[in-house]
Amino acid sequence: MKKNIALVTGGFSGESVISYKSADTISQHLDKEKWNCYLIDIQTSGWYYKNNLQQLTLVDKNDFSIIEDGKKVKFDAVLIGLHGTPGEDGKLQGYFDCLKIPYTSCDAATSALTFNKRYTVAVAGFAGINVAKSIHLFKGDTTTEASILEQLSLPLFVKPNNGGSSLGISKVVDATQLGTALEKAFKEDEQVLVEECISGREFTIGVFKSKGKIMTLPMTEIISENEFFDFQAKYEGKSKEITPANVNEDIAYKIRMAAEKTYKVFNCKGVIRIDFIYNESEQKPYLLEINTVPGQSAASIIPQQVNAMGWNLKEFYSALLEECF
Repeated sequence: MKKNIALVTGGFSGESVISYKSADTISQHLDKEKWNCYLIDIQTSGWYYKNNLQQLTLVDKNDFSIIEDGKKVKFDAVLIGLHGTPGEDGKLQGYFDCLKIPYTSCDAATSALTFNKRYTVAVAGFAGINVAKSIHLFKGDTTTEASILEQLSLPLFVKPNNGGSSLGISKVVDATQLGTALEKAFKEDEQVLVEECISGREFTIGVFKSKGKIMTLPMTEIISENEFFDFQAKYEGKSKEITPANVNEDIAYKIRMAAEKTYKVFNCKGVIRIDFIYNESEQKPYLLEINTVPGQSAASIIPQQVNAMGWNLKEFYSALLEECF
């Protein structure tokens, strides 16, 4: 008998536009012979089921059910295609845990932890994974620009601490740019991460679990036209993505091993995407961040990597759903 799957999209942040694109790709490639797919659009105004005629009906949040054709429909599992809050920061995962509904992403604790960039690098560093030196700032605290520059060496990255998006990030190459960069980041978040820039090649790699085994996807090298892989580079075509990356096996092996270790250390589930900088003078990869709900739009990196592995997306999404059971 086919299982009922809720494909959750939308969200409360500016990343909702990407969530809808991801949901389109997932729904087009979900195996209709195995799964009944229902699109659930979570908005600030309410949670809605969107049927094939694009009509919206409210979701009953008491048990996460819907009414279709006069019948109550409950879900066997949830496929999370919602970037930003509440799908990537653990809030939805906690709700589904309370209802005992399985889902295809990291659990509430891992999602909340990895949504916080500073806590991510702190845990990774504690586990022996290479990370850049950084400082964690809170809005209204008294840390001065001079004190930051005493502790960290230029160039620096200044970024909003929460969230997977690339909004509000600046690269600071000159001390005079630091104040503006902090202001920009604090517009996006109450907490800000300032970290030393690691120079090297940028790689991103998908990692997932299938039949209980951690698997790495073929990695992608990011060559940004911009100063770094910012929102424009990520979503507006201002970067070159080479999948699979043209890289020697020694480097690829180190990145794969670091990616698998990260997946284990953070107790990840489902598919995640990890960004690394490979520093050639030190010959080691540095973890930048972990994306627990990576984009699935037609142009996104994970679908590129799945194709490079020789799988199709139908097989891939079925593998994720089967693993969550």
